[in-house]
Amino acid sequence: MEETTEIPIEGQILVLTAAKASVPPKALPYLLRRVQADLAPRLDDYYQAFELVDEDSERATFLVSRDHWRTIGDRLGFDRRETDAVERAHTEQLRRVASRLDRRDEFETALEIRSAVVVGVNE
Repeated sequence: MEETTEIPIEGQILVLTAAKASVPPKALPYLLRRVQADLAPRLDDYYQAFELVDEDSERATFLVSRDHWRTIGDRLGFDRRETDAVERAHTEQLRRVASRLDRRDEFETALEIRSAVVVGVNE
């Protein structure tokens, strides 16, 4: 996995998430790059299997099952804290999208039963 892998999480969200995460702030970008490197080749599968709630020139945002992040974390060998940190970053990116679309209430309700996955689309 290369250092140049683009992270589909906006910089401000990355900073805020790193401050709240239970992993070292410098670790979060590395973890998010690993996730992006894992998810990018699976993007077509995401389009077919999950609800796409937004897409722009940089990222596609999906709603997935609540246990989906456990599956991703297990596949990548992340511990619980690492998995929680990357899930939090993806959730906060969805909230940013929700605010822009004026759909915050709708997405907050969805997050009660589902999780968010954001995949960079310009790989």
